[in-house]
Amino acid sequence: MRFLIVRTDIRAAADADITAAWAGGQRLRDETARPEPRRQVVHADDRDAALLLARAIATVGSVRSGKQRVKVLPLDDAHHQRAAPGWPGT
Repeated sequence: MRFLIVRTDIRAAADADITAAWAGGQRLRDETARPEPRRQVVHADDRDAALLLARAIATVGSVRSGKQRVKVLPLDDAHHQRAAPGWPGT
C-alpha cells in the first residue's frame, strides 16, 4: 500500500469558534471540504518508510513549535476505495 506524507500549516481558530463547535457537536475543521494549506508532500511505498519520513519531517522547527503538522495518509488501491475528493488518487 502506498502512503502520502503531508506537512501542512495549522489554521488558527478563535476560542469562540472552538466553544461553538464543541457545544454543537460539530467539527471545527473539515479536511474534506477545506484542507489545510500544504507545505510539503512526499510519497512512500510502505508503512515503515512513511513513518520514517514522517519522523524526519517532524523535526522541522515549525512542526516542533506547533505551527505545522505532519499527516500520514494511506492511498488505497482503486479497487478497494476511492480517496476523498480533492486528494490524490481521485
